[in-house]
Amino acid sequence: MRVLSAAVAACGVALLVGCGRPDGLHVQGPAISPSPQKGPVYVADAMGQPLRRPTSVGLSELVTVSDLKWSSWGGSTAVATGKLSGSWCLPGCEKEPYDVTVTLSGLQQQERVAYYRRASVVPDDPAKLPPEAVKVQLQAIRLTVPVY
Repeated sequence: MRVLSAAVAACGVALLVGCGRPDGLHVQGPAISPSPQKGPVYVADAMGQPLRRPTSVGLSELVTVSDLKWSSWGGSTAVATGKLSGSWCLPGCEKEPYDVTVTLSGLQQQERVAYYRRASVVPDDPAKLPPEAVKVQLQAIRLTVPVY
């Protein structure tokens, strides 16, 4: 058995050495560049529903942004201004949600579409947020990305 293992190992080494070139690996031709974004770009809400340039979206169980006005969409990031609310700030923010800037990032290309994978919500005036806001994740929110 020991002789057989040694023979198999020797054959493997011989194959590897025989395939190599004395001057190393030679690569020819232009480098592959990433393909540009093709097809529509979406953000999925907390329930997995794909949305394009939504005016309102639940980013997580606790974070909802509304009255969104997008200044950019479809590139590596998407940016909007809007209003922040959620179950953590009820009943106060139901009538007066907080002004925020929302940034979507982590664009993931799929076969014919792309999805943003992360969201960050930055309040215009963090001092106006209630104390409960420290328990709410507003940065690096992981978004749902459907699998096709």
